[in-house]
Amino acid sequence: MAMIKRTTTIKGKPFTLVGPEIKVGQKAPDFTLTAIDFSEISLSQSKGQVRLLSVVHSLDTGVCDLQTQWFEEEAGVYKEVVIYTISMDLPFAQARYCGAKAIKNLKTLSDYKHASFGTDYGVLIQDLRLLSRAVFIIDANDIVRYVEYVPEVGQAPDYDKAIAALKQILA
Repeated sequence: MAMIKRTTTIKGKPFTLVGPEIKVGQKAPDFTLTAIDFSEISLSQSKGQVRLLSVVHSLDTGVCDLQTQWFEEEAGVYKEVVIYTISMDLPFAQARYCGAKAIKNLKTLSDYKHASFGTDYGVLIQDLRLLSRAVFIIDANDIVRYVEYVPEVGQAPDYDKAIAALKQILA
């Protein structure tokens, strides 16, 4: 059986995504990412909690900045949920961004070392070694309960749909 080539677009130009498409109902792949203090953070460290993974291209772009600030505000509302913003930005660049934007409710994590999160979650843009835009929600038992792969990197995710899914998981 041939593997289906998955793509994302940037300003309409297609780019190949590496890795499988994550589906609702499957066990979430564990990951190890780098925090702004260069410590390692894994999915398994937050087992037993609901996790929302907001994946962005780069914190220094307009849509990614808005997405991160939007989920930062939601993280202040849903304090029982662990919210991560994940990008390939270097940890010191993420620290600068968080300081400049007063990000304190969510955690930014970097996949810069191995790009293993990008590969395991199917969001690594092959030719650019950057991540495509996506949102994943994982329940307390490590089951993926919500997935949105945004087809165009320059477009925002469906925030309302993600929060509706989050509310349903928490209910």
